[in-house]
Amino acid sequence: MRFFSPRVLAPRGVWPGIVLSRMENIVVILGWHVVVCSYGFWLPNDPRGSGSHYVGSDALFHVAGRATPVTGGRSRACDPHDVAARLKAKARLKWEPVEFTGLQARAIAAGFARAARESGYMIHACSVMPRHAHLVIAGCDRLVGRIVSHLKSRATHQLRKEGLIACNNPPELEKPSIWARGHWCVFLNSEADMDRAVRYVENNPIKDGLRPQKWSFVVPFNGFGDSAPTGF
Repeated sequence: MRFFSPRVLAPRGVWPGIVLSRMENIVVILGWHVVVCSYGFWLPNDPRGSGSHYVGSDALFHVAGRATPVTGGRSRACDPHDVAARLKAKARLKWEPVEFTGLQARAIAAGFARAARESGYMIHACSVMPRHAHLVIAGCDRLVGRIVSHLKSRATHQLRKEGLIACNNPPELEKPSIWARGHWCVFLNSEADMDRAVRYVENNPIKDGLRPQKWSFVVPFNGFGDSAPTGF
């Protein structure tokens, strides 16, 4: 796994709505703040908006309507919205929403650690919450979508290995993935962005009244120092 300074490049305008520093026609990405959600946590037509453009479930569509795509890097979890409408839509899910216990969160983190070892991902922050997980990952030569798929896969494998069931449906029913489809991602293109994302992820459990999380696979981010990226 190769790491770059700058790390990842893309043509201007590839990610509409996300403000990134530019060197003529290229974009500099130093890392990603990734959020992966458990099944049922954030619906595609959540009234606060989502990263989705499509609602695949007729039941959800009839209750809450079309998806409301949003862009940008700020959290919308605390945005004012119609809570009753959101809960009404959740009640129409095919399966019970997944909520992780403490033991399951530990297994998920162990799966993330395995993925990091296998492919050399540098993870600067990680918090596994009851219904979602945050990670700050240093940029590398792999697409972020592939990294997220790898992380989810290893976390699911670890849950199965430890005999931990993340979904409380009757055994005769087809089981969904414990994860919601896709992921939410903010591209980080400065040392300040990286610092801010790491602090946000580290404080996320505390903000929700949980204990701070310390994982052995997390590499502290101490800035770039004299090796700060300056371009090619």
